[in-house]
Amino acid sequence: MARDNPGLSRSRRIDASQADEPAGKARSLAPLRLIFSEALRYPDKVAYALLALMVTAAATLAIPAALQLVIDRGFADGGDPGSIARWFRYLFLIVCVLALGTALRFYFVSWLGERVVANLRLKVQQNLLRQEPAFYEANSPKEISSRLTSDTAIIEQVVGTTLSVALRNVLIAVGGTIYLFVLAPRLTAMLIIAIPVIIVPITLFARRLRSVSRASQDRVADVGSLITETLSAMAIVQAFTQERREQDRFAQAVERIFDTARRRILIRSMMTGVVITLAFGAIVLLMWRGAVAVTEGTITGGTIGSFVLTGVFVAGAFGALTEVYGDLLRGAGAADRLAELLRAKPQIAPPASPQPLPVPARGSLSFRNVHFSYPTRPGETVIEDLTLEIEPGETVALVGPSGAGKSTLFMLAQRFYDPDEGTIRLDGIALPSADPAEIRQRMAFVPQAGTLFSGNARDNLRYGRWDASDEEIWEAARLANAADFLEALPQGLDTNLGEDGTRLSGGQQQRLAIARAILRDAPILLLDEATSALDAESERLVQDALARVMRGRTTLVIAHRLATVREADRIVVMDQGRIVQQGTHSELLARGGLYAKLARLQLDPAGPDAG
Repeated sequence: MARDNPGLSRSRRIDASQADEPAGKARSLAPLRLIFSEALRYPDKVAYALLALMVTAAATLAIPAALQLVIDRGFADGGDPGSIARWFRYLFLIVCVLALGTALRFYFVSWLGERVVANLRLKVQQNLLRQEPAFYEANSPKEISSRLTSDTAIIEQVVGTTLSVALRNVLIAVGGTIYLFVLAPRLTAMLIIAIPVIIVPITLFARRLRSVSRASQDRVADVGSLITETLSAMAIVQAFTQERREQDRFAQAVERIFDTARRRILIRSMMTGVVITLAFGAIVLLMWRGAVAVTEGTITGGTIGSFVLTGVFVAGAFGALTEVYGDLLRGAGAADRLAELLRAKPQIAPPASPQPLPVPARGSLSFRNVHFSYPTRPGETVIEDLTLEIEPGETVALVGPSGAGKSTLFMLAQRFYDPDEGTIRLDGIALPSADPAEIRQRMAFVPQAGTLFSGNARDNLRYGRWDASDEEIWEAARLANAADFLEALPQGLDTNLGEDGTRLSGGQQQRLAIARAILRDAPILLLDEATSALDAESERLVQDALARVMRGRTTLVIAHRLATVREADRIVVMDQGRIVQQGTHSELLARGGLYAKLARLQLDPAGPDAG
């Protein structure tokens, strides 16, 4: 009985169309509202940054005015050194104000950039921790990680540099144009005509340059990916003597980088030549017209000097704005991708008024007429009309072929998913009525692989209960047969276990996971293939540890090795999402069927049915 729910899968999938281009552009600047709203949480820093920005823009435009005074008044006094020095002191004062304003602007906008990015990362991470496993089935964690790193780096650049540069250039462009009209209206009209002549080719070249630069970044990323892939599989490369092939692949990738870089250099060289020709040609033309006006007595020498310098500032500001707009679009694209993560709503969430679970905990679990299909596979029924009552303190083993739905029951019991039909109860309370966190606090989980985190042994153990003392940690380690190897570590509990606990063997990792579950001290214990990947000695140690942990607790055990579940109070045999048999080991053997077949295959491999 399939339960289709395709809408859930689609609604939970964030837009990954730009997964390979984290710096993808948006079509408008509207997504930047996310950045602005976050920055406005610090109005004093924004005000200081804007004030410093206006001061630096005003100081920049004051330099041509000071130059005009140097020429018209300093030299008008017959070249008196004292008079010239006085006007140069004014010019130096402006430069000092510009330097101080620039330093303050850099500090405040950089502070805002770092603070905004930090806040966005925290908000996104907080929301990601609320999402259920189905979210990460529909969305690649690697792509989400890219958003938290690459996209936030772009936003940091936008807030810390691009926005202030854009505002500064807008102020210079507008203020400079007004000042030019005040100085020489006729020359300003000529400059306004010349500005588009300069900007249009710059824009065309810049667009092509951005495209080639992006391709160059992609080629560099390809090389990085190739290096990571090769080095992480070096044993396979050398085992199959493929060093020469990998060297050839790398050489081809490096040549592609060089070819792309050569095109980028060529375009940049051509753009530089054209821009210098047009820009300085326009300046020369204006100086010529200004010189003629000076000889005619219509303007002063200081005016033409101030006009040319201001014109350079204005033209540079307009040119910079064309580049800044592209960066702002990239920032808008990054903000939009982060906003998608912030907008994601968890499907598994506490109800408005959670019903408290009974105290003290009993440890009973009830599955009644449960149907379930994974949201990413709505047409594939995983659990079908399943009813299972588990009493407090009972040890129930779940066995059956792969894909029978055993691990799915664990996911449903912890309310990582809700069933499509039917009810699941913990100590008599329906799971959707309770807080998911309270449900999970009553369960301790030992996964098939003893998943550990980078960090020291103490913190990995305290993951079961963060406020556990060292005495409690060592007691749990002894119960899990982990104390001996923990004491032998170089720094004991403070020893860093490496990424994913790779400095420990598989058996040691598993015993650490069991000790973590012991510290949890929960009334329900979930064991998912806890010994399937271990050697005989490690399995014996883990089994001894599990026997201690299971005493007095409700325990659900998933195991392919039937030898590990013989002592269970009840064995539940599952196949294709249904319960097909229940009973003790001896009862099921006598009854025949799927369990007896599995037992013959495992416990008597030489028997007639073994082949």
